[in-house]
Amino acid sequence: MTSNFVEELKWRGMLHDAMPGTEEHLMNEMQSAYVGIDPTADSLHIGHLVGVMMLRHFQLAGHKPYALIGGATGMIGDPSGKSAERNLLDEATLRHNQEGIKNQLSRFLDFDSDADNAALLVNNYDWMKDFSFLDFIRDVGKHITVNYMMAKDSVKKRLSAESKEGMSFTEFTYQMVQGYDFLYLYQNHNCTLQMGGSDQWGNITTGTELIRRIGGGKGYALTCPLITKADGTKFGKTEGGNIWLDSERTSPYKFYQYWLNTSDADAEKYIKIFTFLSKDEIDTLVKEHQKAPHMRILQKRLAEEITVMVHSQEDLENAQKASNILFGKSTSEDLKGLNEKTFLDVFDGVPQAEVSKSELTPGFDMIGALADKTGFLASNSEARRELKQNSISVNKEKVKADYLITENDLINGKFVLLQRGKKNYFVLVVN
Repeated sequence: MTSNFVEELKWRGMLHDAMPGTEEHLMNEMQSAYVGIDPTADSLHIGHLVGVMMLRHFQLAGHKPYALIGGATGMIGDPSGKSAERNLLDEATLRHNQEGIKNQLSRFLDFDSDADNAALLVNNYDWMKDFSFLDFIRDVGKHITVNYMMAKDSVKKRLSAESKEGMSFTEFTYQMVQGYDFLYLYQNHNCTLQMGGSDQWGNITTGTELIRRIGGGKGYALTCPLITKADGTKFGKTEGGNIWLDSERTSPYKFYQYWLNTSDADAEKYIKIFTFLSKDEIDTLVKEHQKAPHMRILQKRLAEEITVMVHSQEDLENAQKASNILFGKSTSEDLKGLNEKTFLDVFDGVPQAEVSKSELTPGFDMIGALADKTGFLASNSEARRELKQNSISVNKEKVKADYLITENDLINGKFVLLQRGKKNYFVLVVN
């Protein structure tokens, strides 16, 4: 039994445009739809998540989702929203990237059950690799006019006076190749709907045109809005680059912090898009948040839901513990529980000094650690004064002037955290 997928997208703010008749088409019986994913890396980033969430909602509504890895199109590069041509990938890299992406998609989509609407992963390289150029232009190219292709926004922008780069023939043909994907999936998998970001509308409708002209059938298009931030900065990016789903590229702590630091206006929008909470739950959270915005109820719940979904409950708990190290009460045990990547993420930007391991035998005195050999404090006398006032901690625990730092104090075998007062941190890196 299918539920109303389009209605679900509407209240969540995830519907930008849909071809007339799409909602009715999906209400009749189980249908199949796909979203294309560019395999330029072996991990998705959060910019991909809206498309993935659409596929998940589609599956939850009783329909069959297809995740299409653009192995062939990834070799060309989509001009939509781009001002320059991208690097082209070889087949071994594409296959490696595909595996990484499938593992991440498995956290959202059911690929493995016996259900009729189990998800399928396909790669357009598989049907394009043996399709010769001559066959393609004869069997597909003759059905679409250059005038039709030139009218697309993605082409117009790249050919406009503002674009210095122009557009290669390779990129110009991109919409034909993507359009053929839709035709292929329509003919071989009875896939009648393509979904994507609003910048994909032109490419998707080229596919519906090919289905009409070559397949003699009817294809549908549905797009979601491109996600923006209220302050106008780019969603999903920080100074350090993309926010990845792969914990090696973006630690769960940094991932959690990204969502936790969302503005109030964005949190209210994102909690509908990036969680599966019901309308009632979200309405209640929004009301609670409005009564006490300083509690950041929306941001906390958003960060919790999405961190568990992408990583795990354990990763969420570790990220919360790591957050408390800077902003709450925590112990030396909490610190020692951090892996090296998370420790460095938490104390990113905190001043550091390198110390030889030999200094820790028989023990590194506090004056040397605070001033003489590190420069954390300005002078030995300041170090003595702060120690006397009981304002110095080693790994979150208060110490006296006679304390000696030894190998027992090492976090991950190489760090010691010094602290003056509540907010002044310093990291000793022991080599």
